[in-house]
Amino acid sequence: MLERRVTDVLNHMTVSDLDHMHQISSFLLPSKALVPRPPPGSPSHLVKPTHNRFFSSKLSKMNGDTVIADVTDPTTYANYTQIASEHIDFDWSIDFESKIVHGSATHLFHVKEDGVKEVILDIMALDIQRVEVEGIVVKYEIGPKHEVMGSALHIPLSNPPKSGSKFKATIYYKTTEGCTALQWLEKEQTQGKKFPYLFSQCQPIYARSLTPVQDSPSVKITYSAKVKSVLPALLSAVRVSPPSNVVHGGKVIGKDVVAYAYEQPVPIPSYLIAIAAGNVVYRAFPPIEGKEWTSGIWAEPELIDAAYWEFSEDTARFLAKEETIVPPYRFKVYDLLVLPPSFPYGGMENACLTFLTPTLLAGDRTLVDVVVHELTHSWFGNGVTHAHATHFWLNEGWTTYMERLLLEKLHSPAERGFSFLIGSKSLADALKLYEDQPKYQRLVIEFARGEDPDDAYSTIPYEKGSNFILHLERTLGGLDVFLPYIYDYVKTFQGKSISTKQWKDHLYAFYANNPEKVKALDSVDWDAWFFGEGTSLPVKMEYDTTLAQEAYALAERWAESRSDSDLSQFKESDMNSFNSNQKVVFLERLQSLPTLPASHVTHLGKIYHLSDTPNAEIRLRFYELALADPESQTAKQFTEEALKWAVGDDGTGIIKGRMKFCRPVFRAASKVDKELAKKTFVKNKTSFHPIAQKLIEKDLGLA
Repeated sequence: MLERRVTDVLNHMTVSDLDHMHQISSFLLPSKALVPRPPPGSPSHLVKPTHNRFFSSKLSKMNGDTVIADVTDPTTYANYTQIASEHIDFDWSIDFESKIVHGSATHLFHVKEDGVKEVILDIMALDIQRVEVEGIVVKYEIGPKHEVMGSALHIPLSNPPKSGSKFKATIYYKTTEGCTALQWLEKEQTQGKKFPYLFSQCQPIYARSLTPVQDSPSVKITYSAKVKSVLPALLSAVRVSPPSNVVHGGKVIGKDVVAYAYEQPVPIPSYLIAIAAGNVVYRAFPPIEGKEWTSGIWAEPELIDAAYWEFSEDTARFLAKEETIVPPYRFKVYDLLVLPPSFPYGGMENACLTFLTPTLLAGDRTLVDVVVHELTHSWFGNGVTHAHATHFWLNEGWTTYMERLLLEKLHSPAERGFSFLIGSKSLADALKLYEDQPKYQRLVIEFARGEDPDDAYSTIPYEKGSNFILHLERTLGGLDVFLPYIYDYVKTFQGKSISTKQWKDHLYAFYANNPEKVKALDSVDWDAWFFGEGTSLPVKMEYDTTLAQEAYALAERWAESRSDSDLSQFKESDMNSFNSNQKVVFLERLQSLPTLPASHVTHLGKIYHLSDTPNAEIRLRFYELALADPESQTAKQFTEEALKWAVGDDGTGIIKGRMKFCRPVFRAASKVDKELAKKTFVKNKTSFHPIAQKLIEKDLGLA
């Protein structure tokens, strides 16, 4: 995986407090003793790889196995293979008026090598005020700023510490306006419109704009936090005080400062550090008998009833069901937080506290399966973590595969196949989107040093990855053969960060005593799956289409009516038996057929209530159908309406901040009327999350 095994980083030695003090005293560096030296690196240097290629263009084979070289994370400055942070103690205050978080972060470092003269942390847009090592102020350096990676914070050490020793360093700082990890919302942007709101998004490499940190998934830390806030504060950890069921500790919301205390005892990567603060309340879900973990939901008071109804029936049941396939849940608490609409994702699997978009509140529990995906990350991502962005598919491919396996266990094999079928459309779209950047069509992507992982963000690691694992399941003989391996995979690597090579080595090792299974694995075209480019998978995948047949048949009827002016054959009752996913498949099937006349699209939108449905999944597909042919009258007719829906100028006042919805609409609209798309975005830019802003600007050619 890495030049130095991550397991070495995580399996720390312990020393007594007395020994610890003796070790530290020998290498503290007085602030006046800093020796000037040339700045480490520059923007021009950062875009060049500083190591051998992760995968060579011609991969060698050894006993039928692909030989893969592991490297360190190309998106971090941190010297984590020499000195690794193992615990962080945050002391934060939230200032809603100035829109900053200020305070300190105290790292407990574990020394991995003799002779190391400094600690290097990642920072971005942080105002560093002072640095202390074991309570003594030291003179630090901040390296040149890089657009993607930010800067390196160099903390010097004299008389270098010995391998195995530990020491503490505290950085006092505050965030700035350029903090990509945080979005500050005005009260008007919330549901209640009474108080402001704050939430974070640190994945993939934005934790460095919230706190100085070794911002790599290869480093896992525990953390504790004390957060002072005039509004209820939530973190990706277990709350210590005040109790969750006592709103703001019994104090006056928006006026009184309350100190919130949290502990995260399970090591997690930095991208799972999360914070949210706003007028939110908690409601516990019914407990599951025999389970020690608890589950519940947070939301604004105006949404708590709807949110509780949407998720209370299934969340804990989903989690308990997953525990029948993989080792027990380790995080003690599994809570949900329904965020304001600018949240850029469907969900974010922050440890102990999954962030969710309000677009999931469909009122009929049809979109609750998103929770299956997010809670599955507790094992695949939060537990077994990708070493760095090159191996991101290990997080999302496995999670998507397991999500669909759970659907089979909860419902039926047909549901599993149906979910893969729906995903195949988004995969085809994503692969086509990157035809001019084929590198991003790969499952395993070699990122250059300083390259932005978000440039490659798409459904490819989710869908291509999950199909790859499904292919392996089938190749090895089905679920009965594959399920024991899944359990062992999680058990072996839980708490570690791994590479694709380590994953593959373990897969072969698990079946090593079964020559038939090893032969089956040898038959897999590993290079095609890992590094294949193009708009199709290496293997033609077949899915159970039972649940799609009605949707396909209705789509064919509409396609055959293309030249008809009389559409009276179509009735609202055509879709009476359809669930939301079947409506999605109906619309996606129509997209694969020649464009319908504008009159037909308008009519089907009205009689089936597709053009005004509050279900964003269906609404998106309707607009994608309408805008599919940029030169058509249909596209011209619906472009403005689609843009208004995306920015909340449709009478609802609610933007579609989830990038799954807003980015496709802006991309499709720009092909029809580029100036209108740009104008609409620029006017509403600040309503979107900073991450969404950055990527939409690239989509529209504004960056």
